[in-house]
Amino acid sequence: MAEEKEEITCECQEIHEDLLKIVNETMPDEEELYDLADLFKVFADSTRIRILFVLFESEVCVCDLAKVLNMTQSAVSHQLRILKQNKLVKNRREGKSIFYSLADDHVRMIISMGREHILE
Repeated sequence: MAEEKEEITCECQEIHEDLLKIVNETMPDEEELYDLADLFKVFADSTRIRILFVLFESEVCVCDLAKVLNMTQSAVSHQLRILKQNKLVKNRREGKSIFYSLADDHVRMIISMGREHILE
């Protein structure tokens, strides 16, 4: 049975100027929208999400992350680099080890809100 496609158009041609004025005044500029879209692309990889879930529990080194995720240290390091470039994780050196942690509580909130949304 073929599904009917709902056409998403207006049947009238009325332009709501007052609404458009509000939208135009509150719309972020293109650069900010681009940066926001880039941030959400970072969350589009399940490996990076898995890394974040580990970091929800504790600060960890690359060795521990690789072990818990059953990945190579090189693969984990690559994903951590992306997370760090996007200011989602931070690191600190202790001797020869580098420990990673969440950059701030916003990261936890973004993931939590996303989980809430998909579980509705």
